Amino acid sequence: MIFHYLMRRMFLLSFVFVALTIFAFSLGYLFPGDVLSNFTGLRNISPADEIVLRQQLGLDQGYWQQYIYFNQRILDGNWALSFSSQQNVLDEILNVMPATLELASYALLLSLLIGVPFGIIAAVRKDKWLDKLISGFALVGYSIPTFWWALLLIMVFSLTLGWLPTSGRLSVLYEIPRLSGFMLPDILGSDAPYRNEALFDAIRHLLLPSLVLATYPTTVMIRFTRESMLDVLEQNYIKTARAKGLTRLQVLYKHGLRNALLPVTRQVGLQFSTLITLAMITEVIFSWPGIGRWLIDSIYQRNFPAIQGGVLVVSSLVIAVNMFTEILHTLLNPLARK
Repeated sequence: MIFHYLMRRMFLLSFVFVALTIFAFSLGYLFPGDVLSNFTGLRNISPADEIVLRQQLGLDQGYWQQYIYFNQRILDGNWALSFSSQQNVLDEILNVMPATLELASYALLLSLLIGVPFGIIAAVRKDKWLDKLISGFALVGYSIPTFWWALLLIMVFSLTLGWLPTSGRLSVLYEIPRLSGFMLPDILGSDAPYRNEALFDAIRHLLLPSLVLATYPTTVMIRFTRESMLDVLEQNYIKTARAKGLTRLQVLYKHGLRNALLPVTRQVGLQFSTLITLAMITEVIFSWPGIGRWLIDSIYQRNFPAIQGGVLVVSSLVIAVNMFTEILHTLLNPLARK
């Protein structure tokens, strides 16, 4: 049964990726300008080179053959050239993607560490003052615009108190060799004499953008965990456990917590999608060199090959994470498997 479920999911995932590549391919025709330039990123193409490139890309053939050539170039890593830098779009994406993944991962971890415990506390203390306080803070955090919240934190902690930096991933005083593109692991893996100082500086740079990015998913986790826990606490097996004489803590830990957190695993994938979207705003405000800021700059520059590649990568990442969390939730939840 699980094998058939996984096969259905893989078929659905393949279908979604095909639809995504068709959309990315069609962008070359939807963007203004010459189709050949949109697919290659080259400008001022000579007539002789134009003939050769059209044959290589299949632009002298039907749309189906062009789509096949497009997928072949994607698999080969030939993602056209960026209008602004004349570098391969894939190389630029691989250069900026770790910064976004690092920021989104820490923000997601922060939202789980804060949202899940506070959601459980709110459910256990239902209709008490603590529940109302947590729910009120969750409602306020859910309603705050991301850009306003980011500017407010910058004004308080950076400009007024001077505790935290306003932009970037690391101070220019420290030079860390790039190993993986993830700043904290690269610092820990380096042998620089100022490694501890650089690590502390990187954490200071990471605090504000992570807090801003984690605000919205934290409020969602609080509300979702609270509702899930309240639903579990009303089940008959919880009432039976209480009737057997188990303490409230034993009922909560052994019977309630495990079943209440199962639906939360599905929310992780959904909130990761939200984090990638909100990262575009956060990275622009904090000058964080991730794919969100890179995409925004590409839009301003009308860098069509970069937009095409960025949309393809970000969409594929979001779809893959959502599908993975859905499969994980099904494997962990016996009721979902049935």
